Amino acid sequence: MATRQIVLDTETTGLEPSQGHRIIEIGCVELVNRRLTGKHYHQYIQPEREIDQGALEVHGISNEFLSDKPLFANVMEAFLDFIDGAELIIHNAPFDIGFIDHELKLAGSKVKKTSSICGVIDSLVLARKKHPGQKNNLDALCKRYAVDNAKRELHGALLDAEILADVYLMMTG
Repeated sequence: MATRQIVLDTETTGLEPSQGHRIIEIGCVELVNRRLTGKHYHQYIQPEREIDQGALEVHGISNEFLSDKPLFANVMEAFLDFIDGAELIIHNAPFDIGFIDHELKLAGSKVKKTSSICGVIDSLVLARKKHPGQKNNLDALCKRYAVDNAKRELHGALLDAEILADVYLMMTG
């Protein structure tokens, strides 16, 4: 049977869903049997709150840009359909999963936990096992595995998912 993996990244209004922070962008790319299929899911989301200055400096996504974007509740079904049954590959998975699960709760989803419909691999944990005591953020891994990240001036969820897919395949190849 084919192994379907989804490499996922989010951008957010801040660091803590418990402090009311929200997802503003989701980017996913699909791997089947360790090959990029060209299928992806990408969505900007209206967070219904201000974006923290620190977060804005990381991703450059403004409230003005998001003002006409859909709410998470309105894109939730399409997102869940895309990831359902896949193994998610996420760098620092607890961060993104924490935000996704928080959004599912706010939207009143029947799916309460992402882990109930997907497996989750934390590529940061993998990197730390392979390269203990070294920097293992995405930029450091790109350098280590000669993955081109020249387009990455700011963090964007889809670009980061594409870069992480390349890093993951090199790291586990």
